[in-house]
Amino acid sequence: MEWATGLLLPMADPVTKLAYRILQTGKGLAGLLHKQASDGLMHSLVPESAPRTLPLTPAMAEALKASRDCLLERDWNDAALGIYPTSLLFDTPWLSWARRYPLIWLDTPSILERRQRRDVKAVPDTINRENYPDYYLQTFHHQTDGYLSDHSATLYDLQVEILFNGTADVMRRRILAPLKRALGTVQPRRGRSLRVLDVATGTGRTLRQLRAALPDADLVGTDLSAAYLREANRLLSRLPGECPQLVRANAEALPFADDSFDAVSCVFLLHELPRQARARVLEQCERVLRPGGVMVLADSIQLADSPEFRTVMENFHRVFHEPYYKDYVMDDIDAHFRSAGFEQLLSESHFMVRVWSCVKAVGQPSARAT
Repeated sequence: MEWATGLLLPMADPVTKLAYRILQTGKGLAGLLHKQASDGLMHSLVPESAPRTLPLTPAMAEALKASRDCLLERDWNDAALGIYPTSLLFDTPWLSWARRYPLIWLDTPSILERRQRRDVKAVPDTINRENYPDYYLQTFHHQTDGYLSDHSATLYDLQVEILFNGTADVMRRRILAPLKRALGTVQPRRGRSLRVLDVATGTGRTLRQLRAALPDADLVGTDLSAAYLREANRLLSRLPGECPQLVRANAEALPFADDSFDAVSCVFLLHELPRQARARVLEQCERVLRPGGVMVLADSIQLADSPEFRTVMENFHRVFHEPYYKDYVMDDIDAHFRSAGFEQLLSESHFMVRVWSCVKAVGQPSARAT
């Protein structure tokens, strides 16, 4: 089978833990080798377009390694505690990624050519621009077509795993522990299962993890990209008995009634939004949550919580087209949450991801305009 499903492994088995560490070490090495080859190609073919990155000191490199090791240990321990099934630790679509990997290299000349022209607006001519906010119509990360084609959606998960040296799914899973803790105090409405909304669900990787951790919940995913929702539908439909509930929507105007969800999740969205859009998205998440409902959000670390990784954040901004990232790392996300009407705000950082969890105040009116 291409995907590991329903795999039950003995968590105390040191062989299983060794297999997990070998898997992550292999993914990390593969990511590093790809980036070295890609950087070498760029410096050879279009040296004038190669970003000028800041050097990492040996101490910072060691701190990054230690932080990554802590992330992996946390991932293993959360599975050992039963927060999510062990199968998620090994849930990697190797066959799909092996087939798609050559497409990344075939796409490289187009990316280099656009970088040389400094063209970050090359989105498909076939789309209706009126259906998207202006800030969305660009080639985030320099990836071909931005988020607006099946080609982009096909390559995205593999590209992100390479970018984060095999830890993208591990970082996504950081939302599961705080989400399950908070949901332990939330009673579903009579006759209904818990309803969970995943905002900016992309290719559905987070929804897949939510399904593993919350097998009885009603899950709904939204995204602005029809192409990415098609990819999410393909991914999630492979799960036995799963019928994905996917809705195309702008997170600034969610098409759901007030107080209609018990929980909202959101992963890796805010850093790709202008500041005012970040605030509106959190207001919308608060609006659709029932009083006492929980929101869990994961995104990049920031300067305030991880100043030791300032160079890494600066290099990320220099290497990739992330027009709002520099503002994001300095933004006060806590203040946005409080302004939107959330309370009991908690946050923690793991490697390159920061996770916030909070609840909608009981008695908080949900009359914000859509």
